[in-house]
Amino acid sequence: MTEIPVMEARTDVPAAEAAASGAANGAAITPEHPVVVLGGGPAGLTAAYLLAKRGQPVVVLESTGMLGGIARTEVRDGYRFDLGGHRFFTKVKEVDDLWHEIMKEEFLKRPRQSRIYWNDKFLEYPLEGMDVIRKLGLIELSRCMASYLWAQVKPKGREDTFEEWVSNRFGKRLYNHFFKTYTEKLWGVPTNEIRAEWAAQRIKGLSFFSAAKAAFFGNKGNKIKSLISEFNYPRFGPGQMWEQMAKDIVEHGGEIRMNAPVTRLVTDGSGRVTEVIAGEQTLTPSYVISSLPLRTTVGIATPDAPAEVRDAARGLRYREFLTVLLVIEGQDLFPDNWIYIHQPGVRVLRIQNFKSWSPWMVPNDQDASIGMEYFCFEGDELWNMADERLVKMAAAEIEKLNLAQAANVKFGFVARVHKAYPIYDEKYAQRVATIRRWLEHDLTNLTQVGRNGLHRYNNSDHSMLTAMRAVDNILLGTHHDIWSVNVESVYHEEIHDSENPYATDPKPPAMDGPLASEH
Repeated sequence: MTEIPVMEARTDVPAAEAAASGAANGAAITPEHPVVVLGGGPAGLTAAYLLAKRGQPVVVLESTGMLGGIARTEVRDGYRFDLGGHRFFTKVKEVDDLWHEIMKEEFLKRPRQSRIYWNDKFLEYPLEGMDVIRKLGLIELSRCMASYLWAQVKPKGREDTFEEWVSNRFGKRLYNHFFKTYTEKLWGVPTNEIRAEWAAQRIKGLSFFSAAKAAFFGNKGNKIKSLISEFNYPRFGPGQMWEQMAKDIVEHGGEIRMNAPVTRLVTDGSGRVTEVIAGEQTLTPSYVISSLPLRTTVGIATPDAPAEVRDAARGLRYREFLTVLLVIEGQDLFPDNWIYIHQPGVRVLRIQNFKSWSPWMVPNDQDASIGMEYFCFEGDELWNMADERLVKMAAAEIEKLNLAQAANVKFGFVARVHKAYPIYDEKYAQRVATIRRWLEHDLTNLTQVGRNGLHRYNNSDHSMLTAMRAVDNILLGTHHDIWSVNVESVYHEEIHDSENPYATDPKPPAMDGPLASEH
């Protein structure tokens, strides 16, 4: 039997407290029948923390050797790397209160700065008119103005694609400078394969594009909202929060099992999960709180989910990214937390500067520590590229961008982030609704939470809020609709055309794989 590392629960929890059911709808929560939490990311750890804090037996099963999921912090030789960069800023007071409860004085207030890198120049973000004029120069600015004016007077013609829609409103030169390269790297297809309806919705609503227009042509009515100027951040990165939560869970009597991928969810035909199997470990849960991707939950159900549910799960799509993490000898490359790379000729989309997130992320003053982010699909050429080649490519690109010398890279490694972004394609809402109906009928004591658990583009705060609501439903008998948390980020029962960027839905290589995998 493969030994599964366990963060052992306390043994001094009063028996009466540990055995208290606390459940409002009938299922007794006992040490023999704990709440089983699937996944040790922000949502899963939040659920376990709140349950353990209230004296409820809880076991967390994490498939990997690290906590935090897609919000994890990688550590190498004292350097800490925040995958994707995670600002701790929320309008949800109870989530903010929880963050401060966990981190206490280790929660720092950090300044926010992010800029656009284009043509070897930094442009303020949102764009500022005088800054753009200085960086473009009068000649290029005149060309952009002429291109814009021509776009206003010429016949519009067809507007089926992102390229056509943007060019008709901003002119070809501004489209090529500030729209084309970044969008193609983000979505992995040419802009003539991205729908005009998506452009109309997103460009209208995003501060960058609103600011771009205002920078050149005026900000009528002062409609552009300023971005937040500071945010909270754990001293040693998000991983510090997940590590502290894990310690608190164990201190309150909970248990965390690492390297314990769940392979089967067994139901008894009465609409309940009766066994959770992780390798050779079997638990008999009272309730299950799952942050597993919907695709995985369907794939490990025993007996099999109905064919239409499995088909729906197979149709769910995701966009992945990988980060090449580099330590570079010398001073910081730039003062920003991160920069957006609009420069053509390189594949990197964003670059994180971890020392600007927190000086404690880097163990000395002599080195810079960065994360170069590349967006891809699991199984494509970039995703499958050998780590050594990726590190060499990233080092070459940082030099090509004139930000550092490749020879000064001390070391680098690669972190791949599976299922980072759920894709809202044309039929995703129907697929999610099919899976939800099955869950609510056949797995009544299981609640899905978190980003991939709901196939919802939630940030950490809303992912954690879904877990808080799930715990309330179990312990207090409330009836929160978990699927409606942060519903404004998506259209729940119907898909609006503007939410789907692709003219033709992509078919990532991973879609042909099994529903359930180690990821």
